[in-house]
Amino acid sequence: QYKFRDLTIEELKNVNKTYPNFTFSMNTYTFKDGSQKDLLNFTGTVPVKYGNSYNIPIRLWILDSHPFAPPICFLKPTENMGISVGKHVDAHGRIYLPYLQNWSHPKSTVIGLIKEMIAKFEEELPLYSLSSSDAARQAELLSYIAKITEGETDMKSKSKIGEGKNERCFNKITVVGAGDLGIACVLAVAAKGAADKVVLLDLSEGAAKGGTMDFEIFALPNVEISKDFSASADSKVVVLTVNSLGNAQTYLNVIQSNVDLFRGIIPAISHYSQNTVLLVASHPVEVMTYVSWKLSAFPESRVIGVGANLDTERFQYILTNLLKAELLAKDAWIIGEQGEDKVPSWTSCNLVANQTEAMAARNSREKVANRAMEVLKGKSQRSWSVGLSVADLTDSILKDKRKVHSVSTLAKGCCNINSEVFLSLPCILGTNGVIERVKLEEDQLVQEKLQSSAGSIHDLQQQLQL
Repeated sequence: QYKFRDLTIEELKNVNKTYPNFTFSMNTYTFKDGSQKDLLNFTGTVPVKYGNSYNIPIRLWILDSHPFAPPICFLKPTENMGISVGKHVDAHGRIYLPYLQNWSHPKSTVIGLIKEMIAKFEEELPLYSLSSSDAARQAELLSYIAKITEGETDMKSKSKIGEGKNERCFNKITVVGAGDLGIACVLAVAAKGAADKVVLLDLSEGAAKGGTMDFEIFALPNVEISKDFSASADSKVVVLTVNSLGNAQTYLNVIQSNVDLFRGIIPAISHYSQNTVLLVASHPVEVMTYVSWKLSAFPESRVIGVGANLDTERFQYILTNLLKAELLAKDAWIIGEQGEDKVPSWTSCNLVANQTEAMAARNSREKVANRAMEVLKGKSQRSWSVGLSVADLTDSILKDKRKVHSVSTLAKGCCNINSEVFLSLPCILGTNGVIERVKLEEDQLVQEKLQSSAGSIHDLQQQLQL
């Protein structure tokens, strides 16, 4: 069942040579949603010097997409050991490291991961010795931790043990990326009031700075800043705003840098929030939505891009308030690709009954639409405006509004598009993402433009290394 079996076996052979004490086995891992997979895993100890020498017991699970996805790592404490919760270990023994976040084949290896694990544990020892009375009092918790490291999740037990501490929220949103766009999304979502809790996942190196520092100074209610993927657990919506800031020389290299960045993010996010809706705002949104879909293995309905939602809202506003064409605005949409190749379209073709009058009405509509598009061209997409659009979309999802938005969705099957590409199309959104794609009026020119966009996006995707 391993997609890259030979690569995986070769790497585990190297692990066995370096750490002969590890025991390898195949066991069933149960994820939070109840789904199960038989996964390779190994247990053993790693040597750590912290004043004295310690052997720290660990267990690593190898996902079936290895080596393109990082292992799932746990401490495996005995009953006389307590877990020292810190920046690299949570209360359940799950291990988090920069190496895991930045995992990228072929430069990332299990040997390299273990080396960083040892280095971080030598800075902050993850376990301590319990007295017999402490061990007795923590028996229930350690029993649960043992279940976690065996790959079993008992949601009822979890809620009892961590009820007061984990603060499980009914409507929780995580925004990944603490740049201008990520901060704008947090502020807009918080202002909208749709979420009980908003987590800003800051993946930048070093201490909090800039906007995140200001967030900490002027603390907002229900907003949490974290560098730990576990903080995103059980999010209803995860908004992806990160973009690579590398020194790539070509457009393709820029996108590949983003893909490499997402390879270290999406598996962790999808593990902690397996029923979430992924909302992609990273650039280019069509390609990065496709990448998110592939890396998460989520159903297409739960992976969407912000697409042309902002342009559509502006387009409808211009038609209604500036050009006084309210009747046209109701069925007007901006669809296709973000940028210059976007195109206006309509979801109703019932203009008038008479064919001659219908043609005249269509021509009149196109003239008004062209005027609206000219006004729209002068409107840039600043971080704060995209943040407002993100808040609008998350509000529709969390409140199950069944409202129609133009969002990036899998376009295969629409307008004779046969490739797996994401384009903006009007969709009804609800709790589980896209409920239904709304049928567009048949227009040969629009179809040709969508097919052209799909072709260029597909060609680009074929050049990427996923």
